[in-house]
Amino acid sequence: MNENIFEAKPDLPSKKKSKLLIVKNFYTQYRVLVFSFLLILVAVLVSWSLYLDNKKNKEILLSEKYIQSKIYLEENNKKKGKNLLKEIIYENNLTYSTLSFFLVINQDLADNKEELTILFEHLLKNNKFSKEEKNLLIYKKAIFDANYINESDLIDSLKPILNSDSMWKPHSLILLGDYFVSKNEKIKAKEFYQKLFTINNLPNDLYKHASLQLSIIGNE
Repeated sequence: MNENIFEAKPDLPSKKKSKLLIVKNFYTQYRVLVFSFLLILVAVLVSWSLYLDNKKNKEILLSEKYIQSKIYLEENNKKKGKNLLKEIIYENNLTYSTLSFFLVINQDLADNKEELTILFEHLLKNNKFSKEEKNLLIYKKAIFDANYINESDLIDSLKPILNSDSMWKPHSLILLGDYFVSKNEKIKAKEFYQKLFTINNLPNDLYKHASLQLSIIGNE
């Protein structure tokens, strides 16, 4: 029995040689593919690194542009501020393009409804927004549109929000209520204010605003 064990030992080096031979043959046969794969891997890693650096630098540049646009607006140079904000919007950056669009609305920089509509449609088409982000854009645009469009078009523009459970639904109802108050159409205003009270967990400030408006309408 011991003799058999000693006789088996010389087989071990031959097995190692066999494995080395297999590896050598594999390398010889596929070395071109191996080197090609390594080159492709290195190229991908370098490209990805350059992409990240470029993206980071672009973000920094856009943030500087956005800050500069706000400086122009603070200096009452609305033309330069607006032009810079429009540049940022067309850069199709989810964060800074959206912030720039909101600033155009909040500062009332758009010359007309058509100009804002073009910016709005470009923003939606060229950026991937979540449902609530998109609803916020619709709501913000409706605030501006309220000064230019008729009641039917305003309500239609807000329907995606009004027919949903969006967090911007209460704000949209307040906007419509206030819109009809400004038109002295109290019955329609009352209708939208009352709809607010069917919403669960209504923000306290919106509840107070609707209650106050209904109280004023009721006393007139």
